[in-house]
Amino acid sequence: MRDGDQARADGPFAPEIEGAEAAGRIVVVCEHASNHIPMAWGDLGLTADQRRAHIAWDPGALGLARGLARRLDAALIHAPVSRLVYDCNRAPDMPGAMPARSEIHDIPGNAAITPQERARRTAAVYVPFHDGLHALLMRRMALGLRPVVITIHSFTPVYFGQPRAVEFGVIHDADPTLAALILSGAQAAGKLVSALNEPYSAKDDVTHTLRLHATPYGLPNAMLELRNDLIASPEAEERMADHLAPILAAAVASSP
Repeated sequence: MRDGDQARADGPFAPEIEGAEAAGRIVVVCEHASNHIPMAWGDLGLTADQRRAHIAWDPGALGLARGLARRLDAALIHAPVSRLVYDCNRAPDMPGAMPARSEIHDIPGNAAITPQERARRTAAVYVPFHDGLHALLMRRMALGLRPVVITIHSFTPVYFGQPRAVEFGVIHDADPTLAALILSGAQAAGKLVSALNEPYSAKDDVTHTLRLHATPYGLPNAMLELRNDLIASPEAEERMADHLAPILAAAVASSP
């Protein structure tokens, strides 16, 4: 039995919040921070290797998010449960919220989810995460900080057998302003093969968190995607945070 499971085997699973009172405007969000599957869902029918793979989480994303939060004096919120139990960057009616298949992998524990089970997982994982993020942002808005929402993700170098050349993707929802500034800074720095709306875009329904928490309030926002082989160790995460933090700071300073 894993720590905490006996007391909350079926949730709710509150998000982890670090630096809630940080002075900076940025709120760093990491929806796919963990590959933890609480005991209520067993192992979802997956092998240990599958539970460690990118289908269960975004490897390196939490370490990078923490490194950026430290350097930018930012608040950080991250989900404590694997995205295969519930993907907090998907709405409850989206198939990808509790996927029956991820890339080439079947997820047996998600193959025949009833409406009641979807509602149970939504209440246990999704609602606490988004309530926590909403409360964090509203408090900071009340304090006059006008938050900047930046979500941190990682992606696999090979997808459905096809190598990906892009190393750093910057994705936006309705407002491209901050994303364009970040991309411009990354391209000027020259270290990473960078692109706008790659390897995903809002058309792929990957901007749910931004659409829910930033767009309605006119808050500057962007989703950052790092190729996970570039942040595959704690040292690599720190190096990437060193590289990206000044780019983000400059972009936020220039953003209206």
